[in-house]
Amino acid sequence: MNFDAIIIGGGIHGSATAYYLAKAGLKTLVLEKDYVGRHASGVNAGGVRLLGRDFAEVPLSKEAMSRWQTLDDELDGDTGFRRRSLINIAIDDADMSKIQTRINSLAGLGYNHEVQIDQQELRERLPHVAHNCVGGVVSEQDGYAIPYKATTAFRRAAERLGATFHEGETLANLRQIGDTWQVRTDKATYDAGTVINCSGAWADKTAMMMGDNTPLSHSAPMLMITARMPHFAGPVVGAISRQLSFKQFENGTVLIGGGAKGFADRDSNHTTLDYKKLALAAETTKTFFPIMKTAVINRMWAGLEAYMPDNLPVIGAGVNARNAYHAFGFSAHGFQLGPVVGDVLTQLITTGKTNFDLNPFRIDRFERKVL
Repeated sequence: MNFDAIIIGGGIHGSATAYYLAKAGLKTLVLEKDYVGRHASGVNAGGVRLLGRDFAEVPLSKEAMSRWQTLDDELDGDTGFRRRSLINIAIDDADMSKIQTRINSLAGLGYNHEVQIDQQELRERLPHVAHNCVGGVVSEQDGYAIPYKATTAFRRAAERLGATFHEGETLANLRQIGDTWQVRTDKATYDAGTVINCSGAWADKTAMMMGDNTPLSHSAPMLMITARMPHFAGPVVGAISRQLSFKQFENGTVLIGGGAKGFADRDSNHTTLDYKKLALAAETTKTFFPIMKTAVINRMWAGLEAYMPDNLPVIGAGVNARNAYHAFGFSAHGFQLGPVVGDVLTQLITTGKTNFDLNPFRIDRFERKVL
């Protein structure tokens, strides 16, 4: 079967890219070895975060944030998005100094979305915060979405526009013959003019088939969710210098993250929890919010996530083959970028250019340059 474009991987970036490509009129196929949203895109914390982004990501993240505000209407679906603001808490004066330094740097680049708040405002916004916390920084547009819902909303919108999704079909080989990519799976062979690598924790393997090498690693970020509690936190919460990340949903449950990683075996799709690290994450949460001492953990899990050495993703064209593109390695903060990454890739594929500077996200940025 012939397609204009074949996307390897059905996470939020693969599904979003399928939506924008189909919207542009391209006959598009998504190949997913498990099911859409099975890995990082379906089991992450759902943070829709502009706050604290690497400066290189800010332009993309700002555009994505603007799109999240009306994404349900755009996709005619429920992404679960809630605008709640995000506050990173400062525990001491050193944290407050870091906040001010960063705000000054952002201002020099023309950005004003991060706003410092003092201790009084912190307590007004988060009445149950520990008394020793001295302030923080807030981004008002931030919030959260439900990962599986958001990924599925992109998938269904793409299908309504004619995109095809094949689940349970594993990539076996890629080969470029002239201007045509031959894509062989464990079930069939397809031809396409363009191939897009959105393979997540397996993206280095796909990249190698496309002629590109990358120092990708993978891990298993862990999450916990509590039983229902009385409502005490409206904003999403993080910290400046501690591993803290949690949000309270409308039903009262509290999702606890913070970056603690378990053990990942991508060959078997298997993750193992590290209970010692989960206990430390729970202790950190209680330090910032003593009310969490009464919380009861209801469930714990981990997803398979791809990481790059500099924690910046790979976004853009391949370097060793024509009509090859990549979007992977989002290092546990790619969910929010889904709406813009899919559109940027579509711009590159259909016009050969984009208004965003993708130089920091080149796949070959780690290669030694021969003088």
